[in-house]
Amino acid sequence: MRIAVAAIVTLLAIPVAHAQTPAAAPPVPEAMPFDIPYGQPIGVEQAEKAIAAAAVEAKKHNWKMSISVVDPAGYLVAHRTMDGTQYASIEISQAKARTAALFRRQTSVFQNAVNTGGAPAFLSLLAVTGGVANDGGFPIVADGKLIGAIGASGGISTQDAVTAKAGLDALTAK
Repeated sequence: MRIAVAAIVTLLAIPVAHAQTPAAAPPVPEAMPFDIPYGQPIGVEQAEKAIAAAAVEAKKHNWKMSISVVDPAGYLVAHRTMDGTQYASIEISQAKARTAALFRRQTSVFQNAVNTGGAPAFLSLLAVTGGVANDGGFPIVADGKLIGAIGASGGISTQDAVTAKAGLDALTAK
């Protein structure tokens, strides 16, 4: 009987001891990720060009979208809400663009982090800035410098991303 009890106690202790072993910390990268320098803020003419291209893409699919372009500090430069777009999308498109500008990365980075368990850290960062963790926001980079960002909202996040990306592509097309 003592041997059986000792064996059970030993078996129960093994997972506890293993769970208490700290995992090795990931290596610290030397380069900062998303370290894009700031450039001259996007102008109204370029912002409207991006919005027009995004709206054309949305119309091709019969998507009703709100599209926003902000400067590197996240301040609104230009905006368009297509007829029939849900009203919530006005604020959401601006928040997607602001998030992409302030954090110098696509909003899909935050969406992916939240979906893979990084929610507390990323959501706390977004709460401070009024940002969102949904695809559909892209930084606008010209000559290697951040000049603004574009965001779209109105559909599901993949539709928003296709719309905003069309606007971004209109600015980078040669």
